[in-house]
Amino acid sequence: MAFRTQFTWASSPLIVNAPMGGFAGPELAAAVSRAGGLGMVGALMDAAVLSEQLTKAASLLNAEPAVKSNSCLPIGVGLLLFALGKKKIEFLETLAKHKPAVIWLFAETALSDYTEWATDIRKLCPESQLWIQTGTVGSALQLAKDAKPDVLVMQGKDAGGHGWESGAGVISLLPEAKDALARDGYDVGVLASGGIVDARGTAAALSLGADGVVMGTRFLASKEVTAPPLYQQQILDTHDGGQYTIRAKVFDELRGPNVWPAAYDGRAIVSKSYEDYANGVGIDQIRKRHSQALESDDKGLGASRRAVVWCGTAVGLVNEICPAADIVRELHQNVRVILDETKARL
Repeated sequence: MAFRTQFTWASSPLIVNAPMGGFAGPELAAAVSRAGGLGMVGALMDAAVLSEQLTKAASLLNAEPAVKSNSCLPIGVGLLLFALGKKKIEFLETLAKHKPAVIWLFAETALSDYTEWATDIRKLCPESQLWIQTGTVGSALQLAKDAKPDVLVMQGKDAGGHGWESGAGVISLLPEAKDALARDGYDVGVLASGGIVDARGTAAALSLGADGVVMGTRFLASKEVTAPPLYQQQILDTHDGGQYTIRAKVFDELRGPNVWPAAYDGRAIVSKSYEDYANGVGIDQIRKRHSQALESDDKGLGASRRAVVWCGTAVGLVNEICPAADIVRELHQNVRVILDETKARL
């Protein structure tokens, strides 16, 4: 795990919050890194806003001398590549200025486009590691060959939010990807993502060969995440995630035409909007009802259940809102206990 040597403040196993755009801001990223994980900020489409977020994160981290990196800001930044378009250089210049420890790439239209990004990142941001999120074995091999990332984040189908529409759960995806990468001689870190919210899932991912884990849904129920209280309450109220969350493109069509690349869809809580879609209601009528709900005081997060609430199938294991630091520390403390207990049962 050569990629880990740069993260001198991080404890083992490596715990990373997903760079959820609009949710994972500087407060969450700083809290995760201060607790011994790797915090991530999810960038949207404004480089100036990202610069402000990274300045804020640096200020929060400067108050914690134990969280240091030799040359980088000890957090990462996630980019939605398809959404940036002609803003590429503007974003790269912002990242070169702030020097995050990790630049995480996701959701490009074509795999070949990652190689262009990788070349420019290594030129303008040589101190930052390059991570790429993907969801298939074939794409992992292609990315390892052409873009040569430091880390591949293998996202399984249980993940909340956006991912590959066609894919496998992490329990088969990750070990097959690890085997294929090793067979072809690629030395790349591999992180597990999708359906992991606690120390049990973390222990399972490590047993599969993961070099660390990424969690989104668990950190949606953190005190530092940027999410309305009613959004978090829906996370806490939802159980049996295989039944009450669903992957569908319609979630990206509620405000207008879907702008995501064709290979992607997203997992969210089953909402009234989705139920309408499943029952054959036309998209124009669904959009009208969704828009009306968003104009209400609860922004569609209350009784109307129209707003999109992204989360994964493990949402039923998330039962309380905690400081992000407590989430990270609980994982670090309990994963070894679980692995020892597992060994004792053999």
